[in-house]
Amino acid sequence: MVNLVAAQKPLLRFLVRMAGLRQHTVDVDGAGTVITFWVPKDKVPKEKGTVQDITTPAPAAAKEASRPAVVLVHGFAAEGIVTWQFQVGVLAKHYDVYVPDLLFFGGSTSPSPDRSPGFQAECLATALRKLGVGPCTVVGFSYGGMVAFKMAEAHPDLVRSLVVSGSVVAMTDSLSETTLEAIGVKSSAELLLPESVKGLKALLSVAAYRKLWFPDRLHRDFLEVMFTNRKERAELLEGLVVSNKDATVPVLPQKILLLWGENDNIFNIELAKTMKEQLGEKTMLQSISKAGHLVHLERPCVYNRLLKEFLASVTATETPKE
Repeated sequence: MVNLVAAQKPLLRFLVRMAGLRQHTVDVDGAGTVITFWVPKDKVPKEKGTVQDITTPAPAAAKEASRPAVVLVHGFAAEGIVTWQFQVGVLAKHYDVYVPDLLFFGGSTSPSPDRSPGFQAECLATALRKLGVGPCTVVGFSYGGMVAFKMAEAHPDLVRSLVVSGSVVAMTDSLSETTLEAIGVKSSAELLLPESVKGLKALLSVAAYRKLWFPDRLHRDFLEVMFTNRKERAELLEGLVVSNKDATVPVLPQKILLLWGENDNIFNIELAKTMKEQLGEKTMLQSISKAGHLVHLERPCVYNRLLKEFLASVTATETPKE
């Protein structure tokens, strides 16, 4: 029987290609760590083959991007273009859009035992530099937001501004316990790596503001297609949590937008307000009503409008006046 989720992938890839993006794989370290991307078709490296030659520097022309670059970093339940399907086409009209699959999602993988968000951030930053991406805006959702914060802290020359939805700077052990208790699950793996239709329905009920209904077959197909690399992803979840004594809020130089679902049941709006105060005066918070954790999927028109307004303000402040 045809997997309905898998059958939709060619259509989604077609729509992304129509938006002007092409799939490309970047060799990060020459030792087996690779990251798959959707990149602007005119920014695909010209080398033969599908894997970027790590000994060859990015073309000079690519470093002088004619349009601002935006990097969309997905969360834990789906790969890049599935997560950002309602944003890619809209943003690609005015920006160079890059959509990576983080390690152990899509075609991205690594032999390294490091499962920390910091390692994800380093690999992503290296891959972006190999693609010739200069200062960019990174948009991170949920798990991708934690990776984005790490990349902004370690590479301020690469990340010029940051947009984060439904995430935190660091998942401390106390925050993890409080969040899981509020949701009513024993572990993050129980919530984010469901093994049954019932488990997936529970995840969607927590993540979405509106009650979603899909036939059980579609839930089963989604589980089969989207929840691969279970061992490695379980290790990623374990690598998220840091002790309270080791957790600090970095002083980030970037302009930051916290773009939140007002009814987020995983990382609630009060947590976002606290984070705004901790991150400082360059951080602004905007909330979207009638939206939960999946704010970019539930209210895409409002989300896209606020995101584009922020991107325009960043571009305007960095464009020298004549």
